[in-house]
Amino acid sequence: MPFNPPRAGTFPPDDNLYRFVSNTSTDSVSTISLSYLEDYGIPHHWNFQAERPALKTIETNLCCEQSDNDPPITPTPVDFPEKPAVVEEKQGLIEFRVVNNDNSRESNIILTGLKCIFQKQLPKMPKDYIARLVYDKTHLSIAIVKQPLEVVGGITYRPFNSRRFAEIVFCAISSDQQVKGYGAHLMAHLKDYVKATSPIMYFLTYADNYAIGYFKKQGFTKEITLEKSIWMGYIKDYEGGTIMQCSMLPKIRYLQAPRMLQKQKEAVMAKIRAVSKSHIVHPPPAQWKNGIVEIDPMSIPAIKESGWSPSMDELSRQPRHGPNYNQLLHLLNDMQNHTAAWPFAQPVNKDEVPDYYEVIKEPMDLSTMEERLQNDLYPRPEDFIKDAKLIFDNCRRYNNETTPYAKSANKLEKFMWQQIKNIPEWSHLAE
Repeated sequence: MPFNPPRAGTFPPDDNLYRFVSNTSTDSVSTISLSYLEDYGIPHHWNFQAERPALKTIETNLCCEQSDNDPPITPTPVDFPEKPAVVEEKQGLIEFRVVNNDNSRESNIILTGLKCIFQKQLPKMPKDYIARLVYDKTHLSIAIVKQPLEVVGGITYRPFNSRRFAEIVFCAISSDQQVKGYGAHLMAHLKDYVKATSPIMYFLTYADNYAIGYFKKQGFTKEITLEKSIWMGYIKDYEGGTIMQCSMLPKIRYLQAPRMLQKQKEAVMAKIRAVSKSHIVHPPPAQWKNGIVEIDPMSIPAIKESGWSPSMDELSRQPRHGPNYNQLLHLLNDMQNHTAAWPFAQPVNKDEVPDYYEVIKEPMDLSTMEERLQNDLYPRPEDFIKDAKLIFDNCRRYNNETTPYAKSANKLEKFMWQQIKNIPEWSHLAE
């Protein structure tokens, strides 16, 4: 069956199409339908790289199809400082490979390299458990590979195509390679690959306290919008981990997202410059010609025109949160990530428990506490503890002491007091 790929330089709206770039020094690009990959002899562990643009420009046709009758699109040149990972990929120093356990020698070498990195970077995970999942034929991995077949990082995931989500099982970068932007570039490759080769539009993962920040930067959130019936029982529940979700956007090419955002930023800045003078750099005051001397700020025309006042300066110097905010936030995060916190993460659903709010007149939960903390409603640790105890007391009041809910309340309360004891200035509150 003949196959005529679409014209290079456009990104087809069909999610089953993905740009495949050969590992050469040229800038040639061909677009290949991955549904025909096996028919054309391309192995599953094919290499793919970001397109090498001849000029550092941002294409305006990132996500739309261009017909032959459309007028030519002239790219707008924008200076774009690229991450070291992107530069290294363009120079051929690294490549991204999708592999699974297909019994080939090259795949086994890459999977073994991934296994070793995961075992080193995730020391709390049992080594045999990591090996079992990496080599599991139901799992796929995307690896960052240097020549000759040196693995420096990667992601192992399990796709659930019929349910349109994938579970990210392991994600790690070698410790000596973590300042080059490999992690973000790896996730962008994964998103584009998964969208192009499957119906999957969501990622779920359990992140430990050290990984939450990374996943947030990659578009993951603690708010799970997928119905529990879709994923519950299909993914591994890790003790002490926080479940996070990423919803991918169908029209976004994530490898091109930084360039797209840079162009949007330039457009916004141009609009600002049209109505503002903040971009104008003024020379220093003439009084400073012979040295720094004290002057009245309001005597400088540009400062006066800006609308600045001394009271604004005083306001900007005030701390954003109270003195206990950081420690309370750390304590709350530890409580939210505790294995016994699941009944208290969100307010009780009155549709599921109709009489709850008839019995409990002062409901409280951890998400409400987080909101109150952000609004500086806990100036003292005693105020925080009062709401936390309200959660536990409400639970024990509504539920029998033998229920999992009451037992979880006891466990979480005990954990909270242990954490408070470890803070010297608060230890007296636990006595």
